Amino acid sequence: MPVSIDQPVSDFQAQATSGQQVQLSALKGQQVVLYFYPKDSTPGCTTEGQGFRDQYPAFQKANTVVFGVSRDGLKSHENFKCKQEFPFELISDKDEALCQLFDVIKLKKLYGKEYMGIDRSTFLIDKDGVLRQEWRGVKVPGHVEAVLAAAQALNQR
Repeated sequence: MPVSIDQPVSDFQAQATSGQQVQLSALKGQQVVLYFYPKDSTPGCTTEGQGFRDQYPAFQKANTVVFGVSRDGLKSHENFKCKQEFPFELISDKDEALCQLFDVIKLKKLYGKEYMGIDRSTFLIDKDGVLRQEWRGVKVPGHVEAVLAAAQALNQR
């Protein structure tokens, strides 16, 4: 069942870069940002990742960990993370378990061809594992700042 605002997010485990196994329940006490993006090393995804990278110290001050999520494999993620010097981990969701949980796979169109792909989306989970905010159909400019402001406000509660 997909997530919904003000409801607890089902615990999940996922493989991430740096050999990490990410488990939501292990992150209790911290806020979590999951940003889903279509593909490593593409222009929009690179710009969005750089935004989270550049604002990462402010997220840390707001007691918030950030994870990028896509269907790319760990090798692709490691290259992308290294090249862009991301201080956060990237989760590989090849089996689309997280994509299904957060309902981000949508019918998309590129050059007239239809395909199922990730709809750029971001989710803010509070320190108790409850989904507090979501952004769907994200446009990159200004997005990271909006997520950061929401994380800072939530951390003040």
